[in-house]
Amino acid sequence: MRRITVIALNTFRENLRDKILYNLLFFALLLMGGSVLLADLTIMEHRRIVTDMGLATMNLVGVIIAAFVGIGLVGKEIERRTVYTILARPITRTQFIIGKYLGLVLTLLVNVTVMLAVFIVTLWMYRTPFHAALFQAVGLIFIELLLVTAIALFFSTFSTTTLSAIMTLGFYVIGHLTTDLKGLGENSQNAAVQSVVTWLYYLCPNLDVLNVKGQASANGIVDMSYVAVASMYGLLYAALLLTAACAVFRHRDF
Repeated sequence: MRRITVIALNTFRENLRDKILYNLLFFALLLMGGSVLLADLTIMEHRRIVTDMGLATMNLVGVIIAAFVGIGLVGKEIERRTVYTILARPITRTQFIIGKYLGLVLTLLVNVTVMLAVFIVTLWMYRTPFHAALFQAVGLIFIELLLVTAIALFFSTFSTTTLSAIMTLGFYVIGHLTTDLKGLGENSQNAAVQSVVTWLYYLCPNLDVLNVKGQASANGIVDMSYVAVASMYGLLYAALLLTAACAVFRHRDF
């Protein structure tokens, strides 16, 4: 466990030194500020606009960090050939993968926490009351980021950076369209299309179950049983992908 912690903390420090994280965080703060200006130009429901923009920004920036930093966790070490030095030490490949994953998770946690603080201040400025659905939405956003990070890390263990980015973003888009895909397959008359769509429906994670931003912006409380089940689904899927990433990396030749 100590070795995993060391790798995770080193990864966290490397991510903090990466300027893209600060740029993305600045972008988040700027976009949240833009939501205030947009609300000023809107006569009705300015509070809902601020809430929608804030949650959407947190989700967007978090996904960008999870995807594009996640695909470089392993690929960057291989390109720099530092992976040989690391694995030459008494560190297993499984510990290396888990440590890298936890390091990025810690980075995401810090970024989401900062954005949440700015979000709360923005709501306070507009005297928008806080309710449980807001924190439920942010919690499920973070679960989604854990899952996207696991997807990016899995592809990075056996593919190039470019292909990993394409496949990660593809899984993310499909994950938010699984319900539409299911309907497309059911309505299609082509057996091949039905087979492919069904395969994608069951293989790709259903990320839409983690999206309760609409209910949060409408001040609607989400049932805690739903939040618990959705969170468990996301965590189990992320754990499955992380296990697969460890298995692939253990058998990879350098």
